[in-house]
Amino acid sequence: MFCPVIALAQQLISRPSLSPNDAGCQKLLIKRLEAIGFQIEIINIGNTNNFWATHGIGETLVFAGHTDVVPPGDVSIWKHPPFEPVILDGMLFGRGAADMKGSLAAMVVAAESFVKKYPNHKGRLAFLITSDEETSAINGTLKVIERLIAKKEKIEYCIIGEPSSIEIIGDVIKNGRRGSITGNLTIHGIQGHVAYPHLADNPIHRGIPLLNSLIKIEWDKGNSFFPPTSMQISNIQSGTGQNNIIPGSLFVQFNFRFGTALSSKQICQRVEELFNSYKLHYTIDWHISGQPFLTTHGKLIDAVISSVVYYNKKKPQLLTTGGTSDGRFINYIGAQIVELGPVNATIHKINEFVRVSDLQRLRLMYQKIIETLIA
Repeated sequence: MFCPVIALAQQLISRPSLSPNDAGCQKLLIKRLEAIGFQIEIINIGNTNNFWATHGIGETLVFAGHTDVVPPGDVSIWKHPPFEPVILDGMLFGRGAADMKGSLAAMVVAAESFVKKYPNHKGRLAFLITSDEETSAINGTLKVIERLIAKKEKIEYCIIGEPSSIEIIGDVIKNGRRGSITGNLTIHGIQGHVAYPHLADNPIHRGIPLLNSLIKIEWDKGNSFFPPTSMQISNIQSGTGQNNIIPGSLFVQFNFRFGTALSSKQICQRVEELFNSYKLHYTIDWHISGQPFLTTHGKLIDAVISSVVYYNKKKPQLLTTGGTSDGRFINYIGAQIVELGPVNATIHKINEFVRVSDLQRLRLMYQKIIETLIA
């Protein structure tokens, strides 16, 4: 039996859109949206494809997503070629099936059904799609949002199609995400011979006590929406490879994931106060890839919960767990934001798949949310 959501998902999966290459996915989506009267603005920047599409006027509900996918890894391990979508035992296999081409298909088909049913709807339905979410995210959603802000556009509601569910579609919706800060620390010493340590200054010896102190800090206790701030050291590099040389520098990279209990400014300030207390010669470069965002209540949360309960007969959990998403950029425009998408058990893995029935139900959930907010 022909299913428009699955058919579109298969067409998208068959395009090997390794980030930031779009591989024609957005042309396919634009063609479908133009056919039902959407106004399209193509916003390609560098090697990243983006588009902004709108239908109607008034309060705006945006579907946000990305057409890019991560590399498939060793294709010989896949049961089926990753870019040749296969349906087996009720599962749709292929790279991007869950993250997030299945969601994109459900969004577009929901929009088609909605516009057909409500051609003169009262609000505005929009799409914000990028081809660079999985890698640098520099020329994607962030740049589009900056352009929309400059044009004084408003977005009241945003649904991101990231795979938020754990066991069944809609059992979890993400109403926020933690922020992320990376510190790139270099401790400067003096290179020398290991037999003459008094003529050198070993940055590893100086750095180890500092790093032990950094690891032991309890940053906060979290709050009702976010877990406590966490810090993890991700990279340490030093030395020349020779066993008789004291290195001249030590590089340490560490990352914070934080909620709303602490600000990024407070975290950076506290770290640098610790470093200064050790009287080291150091330099540090901070990179903030996203601030935390949170939607605790409002029309969007109510509409999403109502839709999930209608189809699942069970209320979803509201969680803020996981990594970052493009919601960190959409937050700048002041929108209420929720992530609702497929089960995330196989994302970025070999043999990624999504249940066919889940995508069909997700389309219905999306359509009901649209009708609740802007019909």
